[in-house]
This record gives sequence, C-alpha cells and structure tokens, in this order.
Amino acid sequence: MGRKVTLSTCSLNQWSLDFDGNLERITRSIEIAKSHGAKYRLGSELEICGFGCADHFFESDTLLHSFQVLRKLLESPLTEDIICDVGMPIMHHNVRYNCRVLFLNRKILLIRPKLMMANTGNYRELRWFAPWKQSGYVEEYFLPKMIQEVTGQDVVPIGDCVLSTKDTCLGSEMCQELWSPCSPHIHMGQDGVEIFTNASASHHELRKADQRVHLIQSATTKSGGIYLYSNHRGCDGERVYYDGCSLVAINGDVVAQGSQFSLNDVVGVHVDVHVRCAREEGAEPIQAPRARQ
Repeated sequence: MGRKVTLSTCSLNQWSLDFDGNLERITRSIEIAKSHGAKYRLGSELEICGFGCADHFFESDTLLHSFQVLRKLLESPLTEDIICDVGMPIMHHNVRYNCRVLFLNRKILLIRPKLMMANTGNYRELRWFAPWKQSGYVEEYFLPKMIQEVTGQDVVPIGDCVLSTKDTCLGSEMCQELWSPCSPHIHMGQDGVEIFTNASASHHELRKADQRVHLIQSATTKSGGIYLYSNHRGCDGERVYYDGCSLVAINGDVVAQGSQFSLNDVVGVHVDVHVRCAREEGAEPIQAPRARQ
C-alpha cells in the first residue's frame, strides 16, 4: 500500500531579469500548492531569472540577483514543509550551469545541473551554459555566504543525482533531456525512481505540445511512475511564445493538465497519488486529479 502524497507543478509568466516579479509569481505558486496540501512543488526552467536572459547570463549580477531571490525563498515561511524545486543559473568551478535547486525547511537538498543542452532552432544554450558531462557523478558545491547564513550549510551536493525520501525516490529531467534518445528517466526508472520531474522552457509550435505529451506518456508507459512537467508561459522578452500546458502523467496516462494558452500569470496543476502504487499496472490516482489556476 502506497502513501498518499499531493504533488504540484505550475506554469508561470516569468520575464527576463524581472527578479522582483519572478519572485512574487514563484511565491504565489508555492502558496497555491500548499493550499492544496502539496509536499512537492515544481517550477519551470530558469524561473528565477527568466529563460531569455541571453548574454545577460554572462553577467555576474544575474547570478548574484538569482541567489538573492533564492535567499528570500529560503527565508519565507511559505517554503516550510514543502520541497521546492526552482531553476536558476549557478557558477561552479568557474563554469556556468543551468540548474535545479531543491530545498526544504531552509536546507538545500541538492543542485542538479542540466545534462543535455538545447542548441538548435531557437535555442543557443551552449553559448551560455555547459552541460554536466559526468553521469552519476556528484561533487561538493560551496554555497555563497548569503545562503550559508540562512541554511547553516557550507557545502551541498551538485551533480547527476536523485532525491530519496522515506516513502519514495524523485529524479529530475530538464527540457531537452526528455527529447534525447537516451533520456535520464530511462536509467532513473531502472534504478527505482518513482517520481520523474521535468522543468522546461518549450516554445509554441504547431503540434509541438502533442509531441511533448507523447514523450511524457511514453516515459511512464515503459517503466511506470509519476511524471510532473512544468513549462514556462509567456514571451519572456524573446521572439517566441512559451505555451505553458504543464501536466501530470501516471503510467502513460495524462491525469491532469493546465491550460495551454492561459492569460493568468500563475497556473497550478495538483494531483493526489499513492506513490508506492503508482508503478503498478493500472494504478489510478486516489481521487480525481485537480487542475487549479
């Protein structure tokens, strides 16, 4: 018998370098997630600074202000008793990475850098970020002093790792990694990961949303489990439109999905599941999944 847990993903209308506005929308999404009893909240790729910062990623101020936003999130009482998964750029050993930062109760649990960069079509990620090339390898990341003062931690793990809890195991993918022929969810599923997450900034093209849904369904059809997908929503200052459509899939079935072209700044998708039962064939959510805006 699995344990009931509520999971939350969201689409936010984030803007490049709008640190105050981005923080307000992130905070609101966490507040909405907690109001539904969620124990885990997933946000979109680079949601703290905005995805379309372009050459501003080269500026040290972009990294500094991202950490200042992270500190405010760590200090906020809203982030207590919920695992928050946020996206921001991080410099490690003088190399810039596109990262997920997972934290709980003022403690950073892990930093997960992106493994595979999007560098075709509208994307030029290799101009600003390096991929984490060491599969299954974890190092120590020395936190800046402003974060140490809040967390009491000097170092935290950074690398290709998953988050294990008393009840389940959670692993992260990021955008382009879902589209790869050797996606991380394949190996994570074989290693017993039950909850897969994907923070994305996928722009709108005709039928592209259908491709995303198909890939997510395929990921959980093969090995079972729960897949949370969070996509950016809005223009972000670029020449493309990110269409949101965040969703949750279980064992190959989409059980909850947010609006694709919502005009709301914050769209949340929440679902209640039994984590241990989720990988069993034919498992269903314990109650009807709920989509909230």
